Amino acid sequence: MRLLQTNPIDFIDPSELLRPEPTFADKSLSKFRDYSIDPTDPLKERVRQTYRLMHLNQTVDSVKGRRDKWLKFNTFTATIREALEKLNDLVDESDPDIDLPNIVHAFQAAERARAEYPELDWLHFTALVHDLGKVMAFYDEPQWAVVGDTYPVGCEWGQSIVYRSDSFEGNPDGKNPKYNTKYGMYAPNCGLDNLMMSWGHDEYMYQVLKHNNTTLPDVACNIIRFHSFYPWHNGGDYEYLMTPDDEETKKWVLIFNRYDLYTKSETVPDIEALWPYYQSLIDKYCPGELEF
Repeated sequence: MRLLQTNPIDFIDPSELLRPEPTFADKSLSKFRDYSIDPTDPLKERVRQTYRLMHLNQTVDSVKGRRDKWLKFNTFTATIREALEKLNDLVDESDPDIDLPNIVHAFQAAERARAEYPELDWLHFTALVHDLGKVMAFYDEPQWAVVGDTYPVGCEWGQSIVYRSDSFEGNPDGKNPKYNTKYGMYAPNCGLDNLMMSWGHDEYMYQVLKHNNTTLPDVACNIIRFHSFYPWHNGGDYEYLMTPDDEETKKWVLIFNRYDLYTKSETVPDIEALWPYYQSLIDKYCPGELEF
């Protein structure tokens, strides 16, 4: 009999939580994350253009500038619910799978995690807030610096990055010998914690939670921090930068990925009816007003 505890998670072997391919997806799994190029398809072209701007403009210097700006946590204050409700007005321009407000995706992911692991309420909360950093888009941050897959800046771009073949053309870091080699400004096996990731909602929300003294377990915070790092957890790139501890993070990110990716559909949860349960988790793990 496996031992499952809500908190702490030290006694949970994540390999025991891995389940077969999801049967709850409303389309073939191969149809998710379709980044094929079709200039006649407005959705696909919007996605491609968002990544083009990201890959052109995300540099070591630009990320440093955004970290300096956003990690002062002086942009606005809000409760988790108030911040989530802002996502009613946000459609992710990098997402080829759904064209609905981002708050719908938050509840879709959280409810599937809750259905499969009712005892892991920290996982439900993690799913609910994993994209909350996208609120940056309401404060003069372009979506290419908010949404989409992430990757380290300051080293060679991984081969599995979407649109890798030509979308980095013109990015000055690609011609800088300090940044364009396999390890770039990093050391072998330096660990994910020591990488400077492309700027986006993952890193921002991780930092917001830590700044506001969340009681979430560290693994939950790491899920939020690296859930969009698809070139690593899905593409197999950057393993030479990992430490053994990062393997544990990867297992949990892959568990979470089932809810982040395969729940995307046109079926909208009854968000109003779900608020009482999720408010109880907000009160448990990150209550009150947060500094963003």
